[in-house]
Amino acid sequence: MKPYLRLFDFSQKINYKNEVLAGLTVAMTMMPESLSFAILAGLPPLVGLYAAFIMGLVTAVFGGRPGLISGGAGATVVVLIALMKSHGIEYVFAAVIVAGVIQILVGVFKLGKFIRLVPQPVMYGFVNGLAVIIFMAQLEQFKTIVGGQQVWLSGPALYVMAALVALTIGIVFIVPRITKAIPPSLVAIVVVFLLVLIFGIPTKTVCDIAAVSGGLPPFHIPAVPLSADTLKIIFPYALIMAGVGLTEGLLTLNLVDEITATRGNSNRESIAQGSANILNGFFFGMGGCPMIAQTLVNLSAGAGARLSGIIASLTILLIILIGAPVIERVPMAALTGVMIMVAIGTFEWISFRIINKMPRQDVFVGILVAVITVWLHNLALAVLIGVIISALVFAWESAKRIRAKKYIDANGVKHYEIYGPLFFGSVTAFNEKFDVNGDPAAVVIDFKDSRVADMSGIEALNKLTERYHKAGKTLHLKHLSDDCRLLLQNAADVIDVNILEDPAYRVMD
Repeated sequence: MKPYLRLFDFSQKINYKNEVLAGLTVAMTMMPESLSFAILAGLPPLVGLYAAFIMGLVTAVFGGRPGLISGGAGATVVVLIALMKSHGIEYVFAAVIVAGVIQILVGVFKLGKFIRLVPQPVMYGFVNGLAVIIFMAQLEQFKTIVGGQQVWLSGPALYVMAALVALTIGIVFIVPRITKAIPPSLVAIVVVFLLVLIFGIPTKTVCDIAAVSGGLPPFHIPAVPLSADTLKIIFPYALIMAGVGLTEGLLTLNLVDEITATRGNSNRESIAQGSANILNGFFFGMGGCPMIAQTLVNLSAGAGARLSGIIASLTILLIILIGAPVIERVPMAALTGVMIMVAIGTFEWISFRIINKMPRQDVFVGILVAVITVWLHNLALAVLIGVIISALVFAWESAKRIRAKKYIDANGVKHYEIYGPLFFGSVTAFNEKFDVNGDPAAVVIDFKDSRVADMSGIEALNKLTERYHKAGKTLHLKHLSDDCRLLLQNAADVIDVNILEDPAYRVMD
């Protein structure tokens, strides 16, 4: 567990003070991000805040684990930018609803468990790439609009912004060494806010991004034709959004599991996330998923129950309804400093310390996933590529492990004792072990320390049997495990192999 997150024992009862303060801090950091991504996608700013409220409340109450924070995340919204430009906001809402249905189906059919297939190097690459994205996103706050174009701050404006960000980082760094009674991020935001307010320091504030005042999320049925053509348009976007949301969400859930030494429910999280996205589509929200940065802010503030997420979402709603005039004056420098500290805390620095102890292929996979995450901002694609490469590396390494011990018994029967799995990757090496022409009339292949894993292995056995048959010799298989026998039985119409019955022996899979 990272030192700055080791703030309390998750087995203790709920600390209501920590939960409330953590919820307030999360709300402060979630708002500018939700607003920024809504504007980036060409959506009304309030659509981002409604998403933060709906996603946060539903998943906090019904989600797969306490402490996980969801909101209007950029990872899912970026997927919908092209749809927004080509067909408009109504199609976006429809796509969000369909994405929610897909996510619910994943949870209902218990497919969330497949996130366990993500190897540790891929996790390192995912988290490190995400940390870089979080950090790089904060650099946008050092820009301003001049003549309709975005340019870097310069002169006094730059110096003030940099100084306030540095002050925020310093407060977040120092406060835990003085007291852990108050979340350091909240202290930093309040101190910098008061400093700017009292001394009238000119700097960029939340209102420079967008107005945050409004009413309750209105019920709204997307105005799109209910037809197959509409589904053809929105389904690809919905599928990608659902995949990205589930990937980022379940990886975040795994990360929180690791930090808190507890275990969440991935299928329940999938259902909650899908339900929240369906509500988003009907209540003017842009949809979203769990947010790793805000989740880490929540945990670092000492929260570990569902209350903090509920407080955060209700705080965002209250800000929309009545608190906008105050929140719009919060300096962006304070929020930027908090998020920079989150990026630093998110990065898996241990991956540098153990890099010389990791296999070279794992190092390559971790770096590749991080680069794709940063370069394409596509978390799902980065993880998918990492998993595929890891699987291919594993298959290659496993293929090299197959070997055979050979001997001839007193009856003149030659035995091949196979070690290692027989599957598509090891078929070639397996076939090279046999001397069909030089073997005696009877040959036995012993699978006591091996197993037939797939159809490629079965086909290899069938062809080997044919080779011995053409040579006028008999090949028998021995000590096949039950699942191997089932594979051979299912393929009985297309293969012909001889199995020696040995009911007294059972193979452990």
